[in-house]
Amino acid sequence: MDHKLKLLLFFLSLSLLSITAVRSRSVPNSTTSDLLSDGFNPHSDPQYLFLNPLSSSLKAESTCEQTYGFMPCTTTIWGNLFLILAYGYLMFIAATYLSNGSEMLLEILGPGVIGGLFLPILGALPDAMLILVSGLSGTKETAQSQVSVGMGLLAGSTVMLITVIWGSCVLVGKCDIQGSVAKDGQNMKGFSLTETGVSTDIWTCYAARIMAISIIPFLVVQIPQLLNSTSGRHLAVLIALIVSVLMLIAYCLYQVFQPWIQRRRLAYAKHKHVISGFLRHLRKRALGRLLNDRGEPDKDVIKKLFDWIDENKDGELSHGELKALIIGIKFDEINLDEDDAADKLLEDFDYSLDHQINFEEFYQGISKWLNEVNRGKRSGDPGSRTEKLLDDFHEQTKREHDLLGGHEQSDEVVEAVENPKWTSIKAALMLLAGTIIAAAFADPLVDAVDNFSDATSIPTFFISFIALPLATNSSESVSAIIFASRKKTRTASLTFSELYGAVTMNNVLCLSVFLALVYVRGLTWDFSAEVLVILIVCVVMGAFGSFRTTFPLWTCSIAYLLYPFSLALVYVLDYVLGWS
Repeated sequence: MDHKLKLLLFFLSLSLLSITAVRSRSVPNSTTSDLLSDGFNPHSDPQYLFLNPLSSSLKAESTCEQTYGFMPCTTTIWGNLFLILAYGYLMFIAATYLSNGSEMLLEILGPGVIGGLFLPILGALPDAMLILVSGLSGTKETAQSQVSVGMGLLAGSTVMLITVIWGSCVLVGKCDIQGSVAKDGQNMKGFSLTETGVSTDIWTCYAARIMAISIIPFLVVQIPQLLNSTSGRHLAVLIALIVSVLMLIAYCLYQVFQPWIQRRRLAYAKHKHVISGFLRHLRKRALGRLLNDRGEPDKDVIKKLFDWIDENKDGELSHGELKALIIGIKFDEINLDEDDAADKLLEDFDYSLDHQINFEEFYQGISKWLNEVNRGKRSGDPGSRTEKLLDDFHEQTKREHDLLGGHEQSDEVVEAVENPKWTSIKAALMLLAGTIIAAAFADPLVDAVDNFSDATSIPTFFISFIALPLATNSSESVSAIIFASRKKTRTASLTFSELYGAVTMNNVLCLSVFLALVYVRGLTWDFSAEVLVILIVCVVMGAFGSFRTTFPLWTCSIAYLLYPFSLALVYVLDYVLGWS
């Protein structure tokens, strides 16, 4: 006899042997489809508990809805945790594709419209997608419950980037601080909280200030809550949306023109450095007496200097003679083009526009420069203090040049892109793939977070605050930390600028999407605690980045502490004090 048949007969026999005597009784007013339990008690009236039909029972247990009609779903804790991890990994892949494709495109097309307008939007695309689908799902009631996922992601991304990631960049990028500036690549003082840290350029300060300013739409939308008014909430959302969109446009335009602004500022700083070096060099030839005791330019001394520079003794200084002087000065501190510097000198001194400088023009030009150096410092004996004034001016201009990031143009060897056509196609395919993946799996991820919240009774805000930023921002976070580990002022500046820029895009682009959802669908804006967290973190870290360019190691502890503080503050305000 077949083995399977023997096994079947065994279980059948066991079932028959287990049958014992049973009782039955009639059920009044019942139908053939009723399933019931009588709760038999012979000493009281019979009580009957009617059960749902089997099909209805199974339907009641399956409360999740399949996204798109075929994506897997579950109501169990572990099942939804698995889905969050799976969909989160796919969102991470999307963010990686978008990041890599953006960098490849930037190498080919350079900054400007692509780097300033297109790529920042792509960087915020995964977050924007998740926020968008969190408010589009199902009915208005469903959208109202799921929109907290979007708010959790918005707050979580902002807080994570400028607390945990910011602090980690300070930790891995620390160098020895000497004279209030971190020295590139020098790390001999270990983990000293005050004598090690990172330094950035002045443009990073501007990025931090822009980030702090970008919280304005949050303040606008909170005005009715601050005034304890319910009638103006919908209007406040619309006004905040308009402000947010305008700030997004302004920020993108700033990014477009920023390279040009940077080049102009750096050129001006170099020009001031040329002025400083030129005057210091002339001071040495004049034995320090460019100014007389009355604080006026000494015409006789300047005439001797003019004659010394005028090699062919024709009474005119030519472009070649100025270039020879500049080469002799040897501006070692900056990357200087001698021809460009000679052109700038002619531009400043050649009032007659004949491409020659006579003595009167030279005297007027030197006088103008000396007045700039001596501006606001006319007390005492200016003649005897000429040397100190010029030395102070030189240090100031060198410091300004370094703050503008002009001490080195790049940390990498810049090479031409091989096969730009294929690279462009590859970049476009990566951007397309990242966009498709982000659009396809944003909705299932939001549903998984919502179902996990139902299964665990953990508010969706906290799940999305902690988990979702790891999926959408992990790629750029790891990249930022690796970049900061190069321990250079330039790389630290670029790293922190990117972090501030990512938060700014969250505060204007992602918030614009969120406000548009709330306004169009008529949802209730009730996120006072979450907004307060964003405001506190952006103001504290924005102030840190706005008014200093060197960050000692102790500053990373403040950044790290802000992360658990943010979670605790939302919990206390919402679930203890009942703000929402």
